[in-house]
Amino acid sequence: MPYREEASPARWRRPRGTSRAARADHHHGRTNVSTSLLYLIKRTELAVRARLEELLKPAGITALQYTALTVLERHDGISAAQLARDSFVTAQSMADMIRALESRDLIHREPNPANRRERLVLLTAPGRRLLAEYAEPARRLEERMVADLSAEEVGALREALVRTWRSLS
Repeated sequence: MPYREEASPARWRRPRGTSRAARADHHHGRTNVSTSLLYLIKRTELAVRARLEELLKPAGITALQYTALTVLERHDGISAAQLARDSFVTAQSMADMIRALESRDLIHREPNPANRRERLVLLTAPGRRLLAEYAEPARRLEERMVADLSAEEVGALREALVRTWRSLS
C-alpha cells in the first residue's frame, strides 16, 4: 500500500527506507552537517530506492531489476557476470533476476558467438517498452531529489559523486 501523507500527522511522517536514527533526525527537524558522509550517502540511497520501488510497483519490477534493464539499455548483449557487476549485485542475485526478467519476457539470452560456454543477455521489445514508459517518471524522481539545489550545485554534486566513486574503484 502506498504511503499516504494524510494518514498520519506531519510530525510522524518520515522518508521511507530510512533508519531509526534518520527518523529521529527527521522527527526533530535536524540535519547535522557533521554527520558521517557514509551515513548520508547510505541514507540517500535508501530513500531513492524506496521511492523508485513505489514508482515501479505498477510495472511489477524492483528497483534492482530496473537498474539491470537500464544497464542493458546502454550495453545490450553482455554476459550475466558483467551485468551483475554493472548492476551492483552478486552473480547469484543476478542469476535469480535474469530468470525473473526472462519469465516476464523483458530480456532473453542467446549464445555468445565468441565464447560458446557463455550466454549474452539482451533486452526484448517489451523490455524496451517498459524502459520507455518509465524514463520520464524516473527523470522526475531525479529532479525531485535535487529540487533544492541550483543547477551549479547539481553539476558539482554529480562531479563529486563521480570522483568519489572513482577513488574507491
